[in-house]
Amino acid sequence: MKKYLFLLLIVALLFLSSGQTYEQQSLIPKLKEWLPDRPLEGLLSTLQVPYWGRTISVESKGYYHFIEFLIRKGAHIVSFGALAAAIFAVLPKIRFRYLLAFALTVIAAVLDEYHQSLTGGRTPYLGDVALDAFGAALALSLIALLLKRNKMPKQKTAGIS
Repeated sequence: MKKYLFLLLIVALLFLSSGQTYEQQSLIPKLKEWLPDRPLEGLLSTLQVPYWGRTISVESKGYYHFIEFLIRKGAHIVSFGALAAAIFAVLPKIRFRYLLAFALTVIAAVLDEYHQSLTGGRTPYLGDVALDAFGAALALSLIALLLKRNKMPKQKTAGIS
């Protein structure tokens, strides 16, 4: 039952998040409060991220907006990775379980971007679906590795005599 509640919680959080305007989600005031000395600004100034045909950087957006951008894009990876793991957990143990969990997560990502398009000041972007798919693939790969590792027989260490 817990795995269904976890799935429902993630879906609800994604739905609520994509239904908020950019201003409602803005982290800028908190970032200014938490990072007043702009840590790692020099290092971050060397990063440039291509996005929507533009280059996003500290120089183009400013320090706090760039940090927020990185957090938002990281949130796509983490949240859709968690969604993929939750979907995987509720699926029966069938042959194409990983593929089905991945496909359902990508469908959810597309629907999430569509829902976002209905929110004022927000636009859907296929690149975000790609980030979501990456998060799903990453999470499902980690699950596969962990499950494979747990199935491996334990090796006995030979005693030295």
